[in-house]
Amino acid sequence: MNKIILISLFSILTFNVMAQQKIIQTAGRDQLGEFAPKFAELNDDVLFGEVWSRTDRLGLRDRSLVTITSLISQGITDSSLGFHLQEAKKNGITRTEIAEIITHIGFYAGWPKAWAAFRLAKDVWAEDTTGEDAKAVFQREMIFPIGEPNTAYAQYFIGNSYLARISSEQVPIANVTFEPSCRNN
Repeated sequence: MNKIILISLFSILTFNVMAQQKIIQTAGRDQLGEFAPKFAELNDDVLFGEVWSRTDRLGLRDRSLVTITSLISQGITDSSLGFHLQEAKKNGITRTEIAEIITHIGFYAGWPKAWAAFRLAKDVWAEDTTGEDAKAVFQREMIFPIGEPNTAYAQYFIGNSYLARISSEQVPIANVTFEPSCRNN
């Protein structure tokens, strides 16, 4: 009974604080404004200003994942993929995750496309290639476990959070760990 009340209370509280995050993009106008003003407007105001801003329906991290997968699958490994890889990193996708994502895509979209994507991803995550995942380093410093990706509540966060159940006896207790720049919507 207590679990149901806590979940209901959490749902009510998070529902009230969930909000769309407005994405502001000027790349279209900056790069094509005079040459193709309508295209620039659609890029900045519709694609980013409306579609990418519907974070109450699909988080930025997931949108980044879908976009990267789509671009790599089509063999688009130009500056647009580079931009979206940088955004994916900002949106919480780690070096370990991008390596796994591109490896997985390679089997479905093609090995050469994965190779091309890895060249760009390596540059974006260059400072994160110290040989050990930052999560593993941080875990050694913690008293409680970091846990598994908090996918059940991912829609309420920008970035990654992790959930580790500490106890389910009498009062359920869990440790929630937030990666740097993770924010609650």
